Amino acid sequence: MLTLYTRRRIINAVGLLVSILAMAFGLFWLCWILITLLSYGLPALVPAVFTQMTPPPGSTGGLLNAITGSLMMSLLGTLIGTPIGILAGTYLAEFGQRGWLAPVTRFINDILLSAPSIVIGLFVYEVYVVHVRHFSGWAGAIALAIIVIPIVIRTTENMLRLIPNTLREAAAALGAPQWKIVNFVTLRAARAGIITGVMLAIARISGETAPLLFTALNNQFWSADMNNPLANLPVVIFQFAMSPYEDWQHLAWAGALLITLSVLTLNILARILFRQSATTH
Repeated sequence: MLTLYTRRRIINAVGLLVSILAMAFGLFWLCWILITLLSYGLPALVPAVFTQMTPPPGSTGGLLNAITGSLMMSLLGTLIGTPIGILAGTYLAEFGQRGWLAPVTRFINDILLSAPSIVIGLFVYEVYVVHVRHFSGWAGAIALAIIVIPIVIRTTENMLRLIPNTLREAAAALGAPQWKIVNFVTLRAARAGIITGVMLAIARISGETAPLLFTALNNQFWSADMNNPLANLPVVIFQFAMSPYEDWQHLAWAGALLITLSVLTLNILARILFRQSATTH
């Protein structure tokens, strides 16, 4: 008969082995994807990618207009969605303990978090594009902002709830009103976590294709007019990767690598800034 201690050690070893195998299984596919992306993307990442427009079939070109359009829509979507998400998350964490509004807001936010992005694109198409009768960069930015909002709301609420109540009580004992406690105590203490949520939202919208197909569509030429169809990397990658033209496929690999590297760079910079902030405090 095995002793209780021996049985526990065996169960622990089996659990650890299963966990390691599961981690290795996931890392295998992740490494395979990254190696494939680097092997096809790096040779295609030439200077022309950053200096020339998307070409017609059989011609050399680049992704300058698509890169610019993606940056413009992602920036505007983040600027629109982030303040709304932070304010809503702050309300849920600091002021929404009573009443029906907070539970309803959380329920709607959960639906938005799990909603497919193509549904958001169709929604913006119906309420905006149909009425103005043309695709535009503004419609794309609105769709991306709707994706940003629930992510920032959830992260902001969770980070604020992690702040100990003793900080709030100490500020209240000094006579600070609640709005000052929220602004100068809890939000500052949760700043790193909130910025992490914003970074996650940027990473999410950077590669979204489906909502942009119904809103911004695409533009083969240079355009910075947000009131017209706007080129963007996800749609260009989708179109070029599905094409039979080899030069377009090379540009699609280059664009996919650019999106991956940009998201990776943002996350690394965020971690460095957070570590410096934590060291300072």
